[in-house]
Parts: sequence; C-alpha cells; structure tokens
Amino acid sequence: MDRRTLLAGLGCSLAASPWLTPVAMADAPGENRLVVIVLRGAMDGLDAIQPVFDPDYASLRPTLSGGGLPIGDWALHPALAPLLPLWRAGEMGAVHAVSTPYRDKRSHFDGQDILEAGLPALEGSAVRDGWLNRLLSVMPAMSAEGAYSVGRERMLVLDGAAPVSRWSPEVRLRVSPQAERLLQLVFEGDPLFEQASDDALRIAGEVDRVTGGPEHMRIAEFAVARLRESTRIASFSLGGWDTHGNQAGHMRRTLGRLSEMITTLRDGLGPVWEKTGVICLTEFGRTARENGTAGTDHGTGGAMLYFGGALNGGRVLGRWPGLNDLYEDRDLMPVRDVRAYAGWALRGLFGTPISELEQGVFPGLDMGSDPGLI
Repeated sequence: MDRRTLLAGLGCSLAASPWLTPVAMADAPGENRLVVIVLRGAMDGLDAIQPVFDPDYASLRPTLSGGGLPIGDWALHPALAPLLPLWRAGEMGAVHAVSTPYRDKRSHFDGQDILEAGLPALEGSAVRDGWLNRLLSVMPAMSAEGAYSVGRERMLVLDGAAPVSRWSPEVRLRVSPQAERLLQLVFEGDPLFEQASDDALRIAGEVDRVTGGPEHMRIAEFAVARLRESTRIASFSLGGWDTHGNQAGHMRRTLGRLSEMITTLRDGLGPVWEKTGVICLTEFGRTARENGTAGTDHGTGGAMLYFGGALNGGRVLGRWPGLNDLYEDRDLMPVRDVRAYAGWALRGLFGTPISELEQGVFPGLDMGSDPGLI
C-alpha cells in the first residue's frame, strides 16, 4: 500500500470519529447567519411581552400582570432586563398574536411537529422533514458544516435530505498530546489532509472549552464558536415553558436562561452579530386568563421573539386583536401565520425567492406583505 492510499484510508477512518466530524467545512454563500431557537412547552407571549395598554389585561391576569419594564406601550418581563439594551439598540423585537396553522387540540407533540415541519397540517402528509432543511436544499453550495443542529434533542426543523452537522453538550472532544503529534506527523506535507487535520484539532479545542457549565450555556457557546467560522445556520431548543402553575417562578427562570443565551451570542459573535438574525419560536400560546394555580393553560395565539444586528427591532410587530375578542373565549386571537415572519426573515437574510419559500420551504404559505424584519 502506497502512502497516498494509506493516508486516504486513515482519513476516512478519522472522519468517522466524533471529534473529526465537523472538519468537512465549506463556506456557505453570503455572510449572514440565522439562529432558530425552539422554545419547547409553549411560551406565554402575554407574559414575556406584556400588553399593559390593553384594558382587559390586568383583569384577566390579576397576579401575573405587574412588574414589567416599560417599552413604549408594552412592557418586557423583568427577567428580560439584561436584554433591554438590545431593545433600545434596535437589536431585539417581538411579533404578537401569531401562531402556526395548528388549532384546538393543543398537544405539545403535534404543535412542535407542525412548527418544525413548517406545514399547514400533519394529517395526510408524507412530508416529515423540517423547514430549515428544505431551505438548505434550495441554497447553493451548502455543506453539512453550513448548518448545525445543537443539543441532545432531535430537531425536526433541521431533519431531511440536506446535509447537517449535529453536536450535543454531552460530547467530549479531548485529544491527547500524543494523538495530536501523531496526526501532525502522518499528515505533514500532504496538501489533502494537513490543513484538515489542523482545523480538526482547533475545532476539538473550541468544543472542549465549552463542555463545562449549565447546558444552555454550553449550547450557546458552541453555537458562537461555529457561527464565527463557516457555519451559517444553527438551531437548538430551550425547554421549560409549560407553565400550568406557579408561572411567575417558571417564567423568571426560563426567560433568565434565554437572556443568558442571547447575551452569550451577542458578546461572543462580536462583529458577526451585525450579520446575525435570531428567531425564537414556540408551538402555541397560552390562555389569556390565568388559572387557579397562578399559571396558564395551553392556548393559541402567541409571540415570536427576535434578536440580532441583522434584524430591525425595538418594536412589537403585528396587528393587536385586543383581549376583548378571544379565540374560543379563552385564547389570544391569532391574526397572522408565524411562518410568514420566518419566511420574510429567510428572504431578507439569504435572498431566498418568495416562490421557493411559499412552495418549497413552507408549502401552502401566503407570505403576505413584508413586515420589515430586515
């Protein structure tokens, strides 16, 4: 066996090992980045972005309606205080009274599948890939390194035929000094593998540095490390939003974790933040009325939060339907498909044609007028 054949075989074996998987790097087109965060459990948008101007808000929520941070006519939940500078800088915004086409059954599992599949319904559909993966299939020159699914949970939103890399905070990428030196010696002087080996060791070091601390911070720090390189799309989830009781305590913790993740992305990305859009989506909203255990139950209309220097924030988008006309006399009335806002974000960040978005990425969607996210 000659040296070239040996190197090729060794390279294939190394590519199968967890610490070398991310090495097949190729720059995706353009410089913009997209981060999609799925807020699992149905975030209460009425608590996160509070419509304090609505005359029915306080009466529907006698224990949940106070203490917000004023942002014009609205108020931010106090746990979002670390993000208030982003709001003032136009790098944070919200969309209210939105939902997927999912209605009435209020199942977390079905709601999340509809959200991540990007479809009008799951019944009778053989499509089980995610809308972000379908986006990748229409983007030129995209590789697995171009998109990352981050975290231990399966992310349907990135499932599909297009290549995607995955990382879990449980993965440890320690490489001994002896192994590093062996790789350098084996690949030295070979144009095919020498640079790939060096890149692999650098990435292994980056990942190993973010394997300590709380899981949500490890996920955010890993996303920063990749987005600063050639990765253009990252997706992960943050749970804990199912607030049937003691909502005040649960929202304080979950919004606090979200604030830490967004702050980590902003600080870690540096100048790349100006080219980044972050959208936070949830499967459905929660009831307008608080229940008897100081919580809220599964609802319909909800909110989308968004962040990043590439997006136009400092405002609450969407037509406010009011809390005196509730869906089924219990939920915030949805007035627009949340997929339309995601679609306009993709249009602005990556230039994806509207026809591709309405037919391929989000089948059956009418994107409507441009809300001015970008």
